[in-house]
Amino acid sequence: MPSQQTVQHELNYVTTNRFYVEIANSIAASFTECTGLSIQVKKNVFYEGGVNDQQRIYLGHAEFSDVTLKRGITDHAGFWNWINSAFDEKKATPRYNVNILIFNQAGETMMSWTLIGAFPVAWKTPTLQADGNAVAIEELTLAYEGVKIAKSPGGGKQPLKRLTPSGFFPPN
Repeated sequence: MPSQQTVQHELNYVTTNRFYVEIANSIAASFTECTGLSIQVKKNVFYEGGVNDQQRIYLGHAEFSDVTLKRGITDHAGFWNWINSAFDEKKATPRYNVNILIFNQAGETMMSWTLIGAFPVAWKTPTLQADGNAVAIEELTLAYEGVKIAKSPGGGKQPLKRLTPSGFFPPN
């Protein structure tokens, strides 16, 4: 009869409601939702002549989907200022490493996704309705050049590094 083996580690599952987003090494805002974080590797399929029961698959480039962050609108124009910089042809749009941190019930960091070189590609306000009473939610969509996954912020190897000399929320 086989012996019972003990599990060497315990799986720690987390809930989706405990997360923060760090931009330029600080908690930029309290977000209500973060969607779209995914990676897809393109594949190239080739068929060999005479081999009818198989196909050959070669991996191509990785594609990173845009990430959309949602939060209640405040009187702080930080996100608007960031995306508005894309309209200034004289300066490059600032790019930042963005950490998405998820916590367990005890408040310990369980996972960190670092979006490398993120910059805004869309900003959206909610529909305004005279008879509405819901919180106005703004959306900020970010594109990024790569992603690191670790248990601690910044990909686990080094602290988060700001990619431009200015702060995330420059003075108004």
